[in-house]
Amino acid sequence: MTTVQITLPDALAEQAERAGLLAPERVEKWLRDELKSGAWERLTTVMERMEAGPDPAEMSPEEVAFEIRKMRAEKRASHGE
Repeated sequence: MTTVQITLPDALAEQAERAGLLAPERVEKWLRDELKSGAWERLTTVMERMEAGPDPAEMSPEEVAFEIRKMRAEKRASHGE
């Protein structure tokens, strides 16, 4: 477990404490929600860019199989297998 220290104005810290916002469970939930939200926003951005661009050319089953073999070989090579 990691301890994180933040600096807040006194009035804000007191309000947040009274509201229960500084409880570890609340902070953890807030951080997880923010991280999920960011992932969704990035996915949405990528999907919008894909929709705006030209459709990729169709590939034959042989071309798909070749690309998969090539990717696997590159992955093995990068992992020293």
